[in-house]
Amino acid sequence: MPSHRSERSANITCWVLQVLLALIFLAAASAKIAGVSMMVDTFQRIGVGQWFRYLTAIVEIVGAIALLAPAFTVIGAILLAVTMAAAIVAHLTVLTTSFVPALVLLVLLLSVLWLRRSQVLSVRDRLVGASS
Repeated sequence: MPSHRSERSANITCWVLQVLLALIFLAAASAKIAGVSMMVDTFQRIGVGQWFRYLTAIVEIVGAIALLAPAFTVIGAILLAVTMAAAIVAHLTVLTTSFVPALVLLVLLLSVLWLRRSQVLSVRDRLVGASS
């Protein structure tokens, strides 16, 4: 059984990760919304259209805010993890840039989900209960 001290350390570690990730995703979303040339070029190469850059920015903002709201942390982490998985696919199939930054963010998001696994199970149980 984990000690109170180890639970507290895990909680602090998780909050540090959540704040760091929220800041990173808010910065990335800001660059997309501001139309930074690298972002415009990236989404041009993806070939879906610039509307997708704005949609991605909105997803990143919603996910970042959710990471900081205890009731929505798990939802935010899942939303952003799916976004990073899609980014990795885009980097491997369409873009010529490194997928490593997206992979690092995905690993950090999965770490948050692992550290908040009791909340993940609670969300799962609510979803399963609602569907039956």
